[in-house]
Amino acid sequence: MKPFTQTADTLDQELADKIDGILAAHGEDPTQLVGILLDVEAAVERHYIPEAAAYYVAERLGVKPTQVYDVISFYTALHDKPRAKFTLEVCSSAPCRVKDSDTLLERLKRLLNLEVGQVTYDGRFSIEQVPCFGACDVSPAVRVNGVVYGHLDSEERILDMLHLLADDVLVLQIRDDTPDALGAAVSLAGDLRNPDLRLLMLLREE
Repeated sequence: MKPFTQTADTLDQELADKIDGILAAHGEDPTQLVGILLDVEAAVERHYIPEAAAYYVAERLGVKPTQVYDVISFYTALHDKPRAKFTLEVCSSAPCRVKDSDTLLERLKRLLNLEVGQVTYDGRFSIEQVPCFGACDVSPAVRVNGVVYGHLDSEERILDMLHLLADDVLVLQIRDDTPDALGAAVSLAGDLRNPDLRLLMLLREE
């Protein structure tokens, strides 16, 4: 990770107040740094730890900023760069693959027009493959911000989940070169202002 280029002074007051509450809940105990950072990441909409927030935590706990960086770098559950608002985590373990998690992954990639690790241009969705998260009994499943959505064994159920995540999402089908001549894109209702999106809708309505 790169050295700090910001300080706690650049942290906005709203996030500072949230972090203060998190620190209080952990008794401002430096030995609970991992748990504190996990809670801080969960409090940020894009699910990462901004540099100023990391510096603020270090300052409040009386530890070196490099110690905070070391923890963020070591734990894969922690991130220092913005992620999607809804990160769709698909289990890559053998038991879930037997229960068709690969098909779920391919459907998500097609519906969102994304590859694993990419983020939609509006920052709303991304897809990640992760180790087992203990949902084999409801596989194929995804975990989104700590919540498991199971039995996603049809496209209809996947779309229902996406609508649950964002009730202002529109599902638009577009032409492609696949045998069934259908693709899909998921976008915010506000994206209707995008001329390209209107073109996609016209293609579908013709």
